[in-house]
Amino acid sequence: MNIRKILFITGAALLLLPGVLSAQNDTDMKTFDPAFAHTVYFWLHNPDRQEDRQAFEASLKKFLSRSAYAKTNFIGTPPQASRDVVDGSFTYSLIVTFESAEAQAAYQAEQPHLEFISESEHLWKKVIVYDSTGIPMND
Repeated sequence: MNIRKILFITGAALLLLPGVLSAQNDTDMKTFDPAFAHTVYFWLHNPDRQEDRQAFEASLKKFLSRSAYAKTNFIGTPPQASRDVVDGSFTYSLIVTFESAEAQAAYQAEQPHLEFISESEHLWKKVIVYDSTGIPMND
């Protein structure tokens, strides 16, 4: 392949890249339903015990895969904090979105959620929940 062809292909790819990335971000943003966000922080009794972490993660993943109401979900762990305002004291975070407050209320009573609590509550020493509803972004 000659150098002109390589430069042409590289230039074309660089010109198209911002549009592809923008479309990808728009699609990703649409998958997160801003109607109702349920954010939960868990502190395990023994956060350094791998057996506890594995049991907690397995139970949480099973529950989320069976939930009829959770639209999107995110399970996370704290990153290395680089600023004083970052609280990295929790063991796990969970962010779940719902299409409405009513769907979130139904989620609280559904069997997979109750089973998760029953299976895992002995593993955590503290749980904090923050619920929020979205505000319009187009105003």
